[in-house]
Amino acid sequence: MTTTAPGALGYPAPTMSTLSGSQLLGLGAAQLDQRVSGAELGRRFGRTADWIRARTGIDAVRRTGHEDEMEQLAVRAARSALAQAGLAAGDVDLVLTASCSLDRSTSTRIAATAAPNAGWMAINAACSGFCFAISSTDNFIRTGMARTVLVVAAEQMSALIDPADLGTSIIFGDGAGAAVLGPAAGGEPGVGRVVWGTDGDQSELIACSPDGLLRMAGREVFRWAVECMPDIALAACSRAGVDISDIAAFVPHQANGRIIDAVATRLGLGDAVVTSDIRKSGNTSAASIPIALTRVMEQHDALSDRLALHLGFGAGLAYAGQVIRLP
Repeated sequence: MTTTAPGALGYPAPTMSTLSGSQLLGLGAAQLDQRVSGAELGRRFGRTADWIRARTGIDAVRRTGHEDEMEQLAVRAARSALAQAGLAAGDVDLVLTASCSLDRSTSTRIAATAAPNAGWMAINAACSGFCFAISSTDNFIRTGMARTVLVVAAEQMSALIDPADLGTSIIFGDGAGAAVLGPAAGGEPGVGRVVWGTDGDQSELIACSPDGLLRMAGREVFRWAVECMPDIALAACSRAGVDISDIAAFVPHQANGRIIDAVATRLGLGDAVVTSDIRKSGNTSAASIPIALTRVMEQHDALSDRLALHLGFGAGLAYAGQVIRLP
């Protein structure tokens, strides 16, 4: 097994001031209120809520019953992000949707409803999708191809799981998160250069089977993430010209509570806030980072205008890390 993610080291370390381009203007998230408790998740497997919590960090997941509910959640998240940014749908030039579970027609309808006059693109980088979309957005804005971009990450992971598979059915949930980005004020950069890639040699660790259902080798994914992701995180800080001690919030993909804790410990984050939205939401794939980021911003006013480190990883095995200045 690969223990060092390809391309993680050896990047130059430009200063943050050279990375002019975009900035984060607003965030939004939406999930259904009803939850599936840990006790309910484990019952068919003879597992208790305590057993699930100890191995995943999950107390409950939130799931939708219909695809149209996902569309509504995604639009709600988008409108919340626009409202926080003080912008209207007509101000958006481009919409990027990030999802591995929604089909193209659903993503198109989400974009058309959230910002009817904007262009649209879809990105599927699984659990890293939000990070890929944010970096792509930064490039569009930096080159002048777009001025205001709406990123919507929405996942109905419950549609991809086999209820009889312990490894996935107790982990994944549904939800949507969104972000609005625009040109950096005063030339000060708000999005650090991304570190991204894929470890294709390990792609079979998370993949859809011929029946279209998600399968995952949990132990191997855990080992890969804990070994590889700290290097990606440090490389992302280097590319942004900052030190890990400058990070105020660590917002990793909400894959597993034990992975989050292990990576945070290896990074030595000090007083940084470490998000753990997985406890109440489960693993929502591409939506997990914007949902967790929105929730932590709601809880910590002091994080405004501070630096956050995003770290996505999942099927592919694709990964991405970047430093963002919070709105």
